[in-house]
Amino acid sequence: QVQLVESGGGVVQAGGSLRLSCAASGLGFIQYVMGWFRQAPGKEREYVAAIARSGDTTNYADSVKGRFTISRENAKNTVYLQMNSLKPEDTAVYYCAARWSRTMSTMSNDYAYWGQGTQVAVSS
Repeated sequence: QVQLVESGGGVVQAGGSLRLSCAASGLGFIQYVMGWFRQAPGKEREYVAAIARSGDTTNYADSVKGRFTISRENAKNTVYLQMNSLKPEDTAVYYCAARWSRTMSTMSNDYAYWGQGTQVAVSS
């Protein structure tokens, strides 16, 4: 049974930082591209970042480029999202997702497994 469990969300002031973690179990973690997505109230789920299986390649949405960093520790089956210089518009539920492939994707439909999400709220 595949499980992705996010943690690290919370409330932070604008300009602050948070580090999200996603612990995976029940899958061959090294074989999966990992991604982060987010969904704000009343909006569709949107892509945030992805990381290749080995961790040597990353990709970011333009809205977070230069502020967020995705990384992974394959020995711990964990992917991270370091979020700096947070803005109120970053407020959303953040989800990690797993894609069994060699190639990264920005499309949510390309990811087979999802976590339950962790709430991030940025106050102005």
